[in-house]
Amino acid sequence: MAEQGMERLKRSPKRVFINNVDSYTSEWIAKFLSECLVGAAFCVVGTVSDSPEEDRPYLHEEYSIKNMNGDILLSKLMDCDVVIYNITQHAEQLEEALWAVSALHDKMNIFSGPKMFILVSTVMTWACSKPIDPDDPELPFTDEIFWRRRAHPNFKHHIDLEKRVVKMGKTNRKLFSTYVVASGLQYGMGEQIFHFFFKTSWLGQKQRVPVFGDGKNIVPTVHIKDLASVVHNVIEHQPKPYYLLAVDQSHNTMEEIVKTVSTALGPGKIEKKMFKEAFLTKDLSVMEMDSLQVNLHMEALHIKELFSMEWSCESGLVENMEQVVEEFRQTRGMLPLRVCVVGPPAVGKSSVCKQICEHYRLHHITLKETITETIAQLEFVGKNSDPEAENDELAADLLFSLKESMEQNGGLLEDHLLMKVLKLKLMSNPCKNQGFILDGFPKTYEQAKELFSDEDESEGDTSMTSGHNRRITPEFVLVLDASDSFLQDRVMNLPERVVQEQNYEQDHFLQKLIRYREANMEEETVVNFFDELDVSLLYLEVTSSSEPNCLQLIQKIFDTLGPPRNYGRSIEEVKKEERRKVEERMRREEQERAKEERNEEEEARHRAARWDEWTKHLEEVRQQEEELLEVQSASMRSYLMEQVMPLLSRGLMECCTARPHDPVDFLAEFLLKNNPSNY
Repeated sequence: MAEQGMERLKRSPKRVFINNVDSYTSEWIAKFLSECLVGAAFCVVGTVSDSPEEDRPYLHEEYSIKNMNGDILLSKLMDCDVVIYNITQHAEQLEEALWAVSALHDKMNIFSGPKMFILVSTVMTWACSKPIDPDDPELPFTDEIFWRRRAHPNFKHHIDLEKRVVKMGKTNRKLFSTYVVASGLQYGMGEQIFHFFFKTSWLGQKQRVPVFGDGKNIVPTVHIKDLASVVHNVIEHQPKPYYLLAVDQSHNTMEEIVKTVSTALGPGKIEKKMFKEAFLTKDLSVMEMDSLQVNLHMEALHIKELFSMEWSCESGLVENMEQVVEEFRQTRGMLPLRVCVVGPPAVGKSSVCKQICEHYRLHHITLKETITETIAQLEFVGKNSDPEAENDELAADLLFSLKESMEQNGGLLEDHLLMKVLKLKLMSNPCKNQGFILDGFPKTYEQAKELFSDEDESEGDTSMTSGHNRRITPEFVLVLDASDSFLQDRVMNLPERVVQEQNYEQDHFLQKLIRYREANMEEETVVNFFDELDVSLLYLEVTSSSEPNCLQLIQKIFDTLGPPRNYGRSIEEVKKEERRKVEERMRREEQERAKEERNEEEEARHRAARWDEWTKHLEEVRQQEEELLEVQSASMRSYLMEQVMPLLSRGLMECCTARPHDPVDFLAEFLLKNNPSNY
């Protein structure tokens, strides 16, 4: 392999163009070619539907289709040795693919070297083909008789494009060779067309996964890596046949595929529905719904005869379901989050668990609910059981053991039965898919050791070297704690209903608290068990029940656990949340407006009261000043009237009689001469 890698580096890399590299099929073909260590080295370039937003290390160059006209695109195509156009997902790419192959064909006379055009099409161009032998409907269609294919009515443009591509490649195959690769329904690394069934099973919200139609139709399929390998082999070997089928060797029916997906990820049951109900499913496009109805028994002869391929899933989806499910989990980041919360009674474990479950969409595991649910399920199985079925007999035995143990132990289960019930719950598909949060259990080292042991080897999910089952062992353990006085005070302030439900009467609560403290003073504690397994431990001290402190504690937990690992909210949930936020904002704004109005009214009342008080005080001051002035001016007024005014009057009369040139000087001199103080 190292020698092949060195030889690959010595060669001049082939420049490969791929359209819509941000689509499922094109992306994985691009990744496969860029990482391929066998054959020629590839320099992959391509178009993306939007401006580049994410890192695509497998692309040497990427071009936003929105910022590219025909001349620019043609110049990019002319720079490439291989041009790949994928039309399996988006019908709008047909017109561009026809333009690209036509433009290249017209420029053949100025090619700097040989070029290759590969059209990745779909087996839907065979969907209405008549049987090869009416007496033998099992006889498969092969790529050797591609000229007999008849397209589905909605895929006639696809077959027309296939014919045009083939025709243009016949002009001068040495200079411009063209190929059509008819792909089966693709799966793997995200599941593409089958994603609806994987998602429905994984979410576990339905008791039965729907199969649209009778499910008897044979669906030709191919793993996306195998399709990419076919394209790679076409580039490397340039085979003589120009039409190739890319399908695996499976001949699974739609019912078999959905049943296997449901068993691997979901409830294990399916439900057949009228196909028209598929149109009510928002997760399926019209093209995908047409493809799910295809009924073709196909065999890829050219691939078998011409290529020595290393298949990823040669035997098909059903036979390789375990591998495909693991790819599904890894590619989409659908990894379970397993959490355990421990701590003394009344510390708030259940409240914390509920908030974590709501944020991460985990399954809340409590002992009481798990036991009740298990008994109900076992009773349901018993009512609908087959007396000769081994599993039904085991279920009946377990139900009998559970009821007998609870009768003998006052409604409680013996530890070995409790561990069995919990293991069944933790190993169920919902818990394996989304994850879980264990509320207040296990309580002791021995319980933890037994619950997470590797006894159940039949599941194939155990770690024999570490001695515990990694599929159900928590990744994070949250250790809550608080002072005894704080816990007692909290219990005293709980509603009576909660006290009765949790059995937190004073004597019982104190006994529980004492048992918890004693258990955590031993050499081997449940925290020690997780510490020995190198499980992440987060210690949290609860010191207050106030909302800000609780929010701070929850945020610390979210920061430790990281982002959610599951599907985002549905469109309906997003809209509902947006409506809730809008309503909350409007309600908050209305409250703020009402508060402002109340404040303004209160301020206006205060201003009016202050104004009235100030005006009244001002009037009182004015009256006081007038009275004081009146008192102070009485003597002066008396003096003026008795002494000044008579003299002034005589002076004015004298002035009028004398009529002096300067009356003011005359009057002043008169007053000075006749001043009473002179006498």
